[in-house]
Amino acid sequence: MGNDELILLSYWPSMFAARVRIALEEKGLNYEYREEDLPNNKSPLLLEMNPVYKKIPVLIHNGKPICESNIIVQYIDEVWNDKAPLLPSDPYEKAQARFWADYIDKIRDIGWKITYHKNKVEVEESKNELLEMLKALEGALGDKPYFGGENFGYVDISLIGYYMIFYTYETCANFSIEAECPKLIAWVKRCLERKTVSKSLGDPKIVYEIAVEWKKRLGLE
Repeated sequence: MGNDELILLSYWPSMFAARVRIALEEKGLNYEYREEDLPNNKSPLLLEMNPVYKKIPVLIHNGKPICESNIIVQYIDEVWNDKAPLLPSDPYEKAQARFWADYIDKIRDIGWKITYHKNKVEVEESKNELLEMLKALEGALGDKPYFGGENFGYVDISLIGYYMIFYTYETCANFSIEAECPKLIAWVKRCLERKTVSKSLGDPKIVYEIAVEWKKRLGLE
């Protein structure tokens, strides 16, 4: 499939877009990266390629769009199945990987409450809920290098983009993820040693600055 045209519509602070960038890098695929001007200046191409949700990421493969980050990662793994597999081949293990990826997606709404709610009680409750989720993930990781065992894969890709916003959560709710979930942060550091990951993630402190700016725009400061 050497003549494939791949275009990624993305936004660099997005943990969801990061998943797709990492998957493409893990497969060693050449693609054209197009940064979207979000949230208020979406390109005509984005609106055409994702008319239902009108959001990134979108992978355009030979003119055909694939939307939703986990679905895109699965698509990449299935189409380029001759390169470093991302999902397990065993049906049960594959189902478990999809379960945890679905669980990870629930972090976003909790994190939003931590970042953008003004009520301190709700922020504290959301922080505790987030830590409960992260500890569950830490339990699933166990003593393995990666969620799938020795090999970096689908669940790792689903979660590692959140590293970009961990600093925002910690700053907004005044806590330390590393203090609460040391094995999880050790896993983060292992993932960041991979070039495919480190080159695909943005600076957490700049992501925090963006969150602060959005809070000002929303009148939450």
